[in-house]
Amino acid sequence: MNFRPGVFLLAACSSAPGAEHTVPARWETRAPVPEARTEVSVTTDGAQIYVIGGFRAEPVGDPSAPRAMFAYDPGADRWTTVGEIPEGVNHAGFATVGGKLFIIGGFRDNTFTPTGAVRIYDPSTRVWQDGAPMLTPRGALAVAVIDGKIHAIGGNVADGSGLPPHEHGAPEQDNSVATHEVYDPAANGWTRVTPMPTSRNHLGAAVIAGKIHAVGGRASGEMELTTHEIYDPASGAWTAGPPVPTGRSGIAVVAHDGMIYVFGGETGGKTFDEAERYDPATSRWERLPPMPTARHGLGAASFGGAVYVLSGGPQPGFAFGTANERLVNLR
Repeated sequence: MNFRPGVFLLAACSSAPGAEHTVPARWETRAPVPEARTEVSVTTDGAQIYVIGGFRAEPVGDPSAPRAMFAYDPGADRWTTVGEIPEGVNHAGFATVGGKLFIIGGFRDNTFTPTGAVRIYDPSTRVWQDGAPMLTPRGALAVAVIDGKIHAIGGNVADGSGLPPHEHGAPEQDNSVATHEVYDPAANGWTRVTPMPTSRNHLGAAVIAGKIHAVGGRASGEMELTTHEIYDPASGAWTAGPPVPTGRSGIAVVAHDGMIYVFGGETGGKTFDEAERYDPATSRWERLPPMPTARHGLGAASFGGAVYVLSGGPQPGFAFGTANERLVNLR
C-alpha cells in the first residue's frame, strides 16, 4: 500500500496546462472501512456515508461478492454494519434521492455479468425494494442526480453488437457504451436520452450548476482517458469540457461546493494518488495534494466541509483496501 503519513499541504505550481497547485488543502486519516474491498460504491444521505458492494479477498484467488452494507458517521468517526444488500454486486452505481438509496446496475456477484437491477433502500425502515430495471443492463457505469432523477451513463454491456448508435453511441470493442438513461423514482420508470459523445467505462460523473460532468474512464484498452463531457438537461446536448489533467480510470468523482473532484484510478501497471478538481467559474482544473493512499475502485462522498475518499485497491486489478481519508481546508 502506498501510504504517506502526515499532513499534506499544497504550495508549488504545476507545469501541467490548465492544472495549477493553488489549493491549501490537507488530508486526514480517519477510521478504516471495516472490510478490505475494491470496486465499491459510495453515497451519502446527509446523515451518514454508505459503502456497498465490490470485491473482497476471500477466498484467496477467488474474490467473493460481499453483501454487508457499512454506514459511516463522520462526526463520531465510527462505522456500523446496517444489514445486507439484496444481491452481491460490483462496479455499480449508487445514488441518493429523497432520503432513499438506489443501487443502479453493476456486475452480478463476483462476475463481470452486467445487471439492470435497481435496488432501493429506506434508511428509516431498513427495508429494500426493487425498482424498475435499467433499459440497458451494464456495469462500470457512472450515475448522477439532477432534479430528483438518476442519470445512468456509459459502462460495459454484455454484448454491444446490434445496439443502435443513435441510442447507445458506437460501442467499443470491450462493449463500452455511451448509453444515457434516466430513472424517475416518482414514476418508477426509465427513459433513454442523448448518449455521450464518447463510449467508455470506469468513468465518473457529478453535477454542478445543473449540468452533468462525465470525466475519465477507459475503452478498448485505453485506460487513461482525459475525456470531460458536459450534459445540459435543458437542451439535451453534450459539449466538450477541458480535459482532465491526469488521464485514468477506476476513479472516484464527486461534487463539492460547486466543483468537481476526481480521485485515484489505475492503468494496467499502476494506481494513482492524484487528486484534482474542476472549477466551472474559471473553466480550469486545479491539482490538489496527492492522496496518502494511491488506489482505484474507490468511492467518494461530500459531507460537511470535507470530501471523504473510501476503500479501493492499492495495486491494479484485484487488490483490496480499507483506507478512509478525508480532504479538508477546501476553499
